[in-house]
Amino acid sequence: MQQSSVEHYAPQRARGSGRLVTKAFDGRTRLDEFFQEGCAKIRLPETFSPEMEAILINTSGGLTGGDVIDWSVAAAASTRLSVATQANEKIYKASSGTASVSTHITVGDNASVHWLPQETILFDRASLSRRLDVDLAESAEFLAVEAVLLGRRAMGEAVANGFFRDRWRVRRNAQLIHAEEMRFEGEIAQMAQAAAVLSGQVAFATLFHTGPLSESMLPKLRECIGNAGGASYWNGKLIARIAAPTGFDLRKILVPAISVLRNGAPVPKVWHI
Repeated sequence: MQQSSVEHYAPQRARGSGRLVTKAFDGRTRLDEFFQEGCAKIRLPETFSPEMEAILINTSGGLTGGDVIDWSVAAAASTRLSVATQANEKIYKASSGTASVSTHITVGDNASVHWLPQETILFDRASLSRRLDVDLAESAEFLAVEAVLLGRRAMGEAVANGFFRDRWRVRRNAQLIHAEEMRFEGEIAQMAQAAAVLSGQVAFATLFHTGPLSESMLPKLRECIGNAGGASYWNGKLIARIAAPTGFDLRKILVPAISVLRNGAPVPKVWHI
């Protein structure tokens, strides 16, 4: 009896690339270059202010092993740009491979970029490698917030195993001013129980700010964080770490903390939709 052959096909993977470059014109931040490809989309809502707001969208609805997204943002001299995501980025179980998200941000003289993506949600057995590279001019301001949820407790989700790597490199005038590496691999739930890691919390965030007002923002930022984390200022940069039992608890801290680092300005409207 002749055996029928079975063909095996590699699963389809999401691919996306987006690039945004600003320019100063007539006292406002205007669009200079714009590119989007694949599942990476960028929308620019009207802000009625000199600042430009960009919303990043992953139309694939989430990421899994082998998916790749690259973002590139450049703020020319004397422009102001805020970048947020349309929703939480969901990282699903990976049957094979690792999802990759890379972001490169350039900020010119007297320019400002606020990198404010909404929380990344890791599901059990997710696999994600993420990197953020930032190049700043001498007088540039930069704010970054990255928050991660190990599942959604309200939905009964929990992360037992998986892989998550987060790599940051921030340079001013080509000189490295901040570098950090975060890596969870294997039994994430067990690692998160350690007091030196998360003490059993499942929601955590890092906030980074560098600019002329960084040091003056420290007292108010510490008030917002309270006992949920800590904040320090040194060598021209302000860094805060926050951990909370749920994503909702984390967001209740993040929203006012981000407003402090934005010198009183609210978070982008998509954070409330």
